[in-house]
Amino acid sequence: MLTATTERLPTVTKPARRDPSRLVDASGFRDFVQHGWGPADRAARVAPGAARAAAAHRDRLSAALPGARIAVAAGWAPVRSNDTDYGFRPDSDFSWLTGCAAEGAVLVMRPVAGGHDAELFLRPPAGSDEPDFFANARDGELWIGPVPGLAEWSEALGVHCRPLHELPSALRGRLPAVHSTHGVDPLLDALTGADHTAELRTALAELRRVKDDWEVGQLQAAVDATILGFADVAAELQAAVKGGGERWLQGTFDRRARTAGNGPGYASIVAAGPHAPVLHWVRNDGPVPEDAVLLLDAGVELDTLYTADITRTLPVSGAFSPAQRQVHELVERASVAALAVVRPGAAYRDFHREAMRVLAEGLHDWGLLPVSVQESLDPDGQHHRRYITCGVGHFLGLDVHDCANSRAEAYHDGTLEVGMTLAVEPGLYFHPNDETVPPELRGIGVRLEEDVVVTEGGNRVLSSALPHDVAGLEAWVAAAGR
Repeated sequence: MLTATTERLPTVTKPARRDPSRLVDASGFRDFVQHGWGPADRAARVAPGAARAAAAHRDRLSAALPGARIAVAAGWAPVRSNDTDYGFRPDSDFSWLTGCAAEGAVLVMRPVAGGHDAELFLRPPAGSDEPDFFANARDGELWIGPVPGLAEWSEALGVHCRPLHELPSALRGRLPAVHSTHGVDPLLDALTGADHTAELRTALAELRRVKDDWEVGQLQAAVDATILGFADVAAELQAAVKGGGERWLQGTFDRRARTAGNGPGYASIVAAGPHAPVLHWVRNDGPVPEDAVLLLDAGVELDTLYTADITRTLPVSGAFSPAQRQVHELVERASVAALAVVRPGAAYRDFHREAMRVLAEGLHDWGLLPVSVQESLDPDGQHHRRYITCGVGHFLGLDVHDCANSRAEAYHDGTLEVGMTLAVEPGLYFHPNDETVPPELRGIGVRLEEDVVVTEGGNRVLSSALPHDVAGLEAWVAAAGR
């Protein structure tokens, strides 16, 4: 809860990195470095349409939480070690509401008649006449380059911006209640507490389930960039076989992700040979055998933070073996069946059930199930899940597993709506040491993951430009290697 002394709380920021050389103690340096600097480029670079989309998102949140004060923080880059940080990525809810990528920023939405007024609180950059300009190795302009100021962010986003040190006054008092994103920024936590955190996060997650046209366009762009990254990887398969291994292919995709956007949207899975059945093989440190399949699960995250999430299983040699083909074709059938039921009004779980039905039937036909198909599909059976422990889909958007704070009735127990975006990813995973499967199947893992948007007529597969069937993948890999 807020207290009467809230406005006197200090601004919580990352500590400045100390200067072991003590250069800042040299009066000659301090006097000389503060003068002679011309104008710097401080333009805030915001993707076209992002500010307009963020304003619409704020309107939707305003309607969901009328009369409440709302505070959402961007957060800070986590420390990797000592004075070295990981790269900064703003909180996804903050990005959805602002389109802003400023570290330490806080959005405050104040209730007014008919909705909310929005203000953005940021740290103004230190001028050349301030010590932080040259003495703060973490944030000083002389160290990290010019950053946008309040005026630049205000112009780019269409939101009134204020200095961060004024945030306590905007959140003073207990009424109306403040709904905030707790655990993102220590200053905001100190000012607001955690009373309404879950309600705000749930409201935002459920609003974010349905994408607008701008968001779908961002996801399509992320998918298109990811497909280019997959082509880059396919062209480097033989280099990986000759010694580069999985790490070479991971680096190949990462280069595309950094060129086309912010970077990989999640820890890429580059799993060759016996690693392909490992669901979360993110070590990516093994060899790439010539006769293996490569399970590549990766996505480009754009600068707007929307990410793709695609998986293809590639024949390293350019041709699937009979056993690899057998497994892939069953997964293909499961994918087709799952996508066929993705439409408005369908239960969210329908595509999962359809994929599991096809996989269970195929595994039964191969003699791998100790019970009938019906017994395996029964909630108390699930024998087929030995070979596919994971689910076969999730929401997709700013986060690879998007909208995770939604209530069950709005997610897994809910129904699909126009504008929802999903990853649909059936697969089969036969571990090398699994003695329940014949030797020729051991060590084969196949996943086929498509990115999909629900439309009025059913769905549109955003990743359809990438081959998904055995013949198409074989031809595509062979062409990429030429």
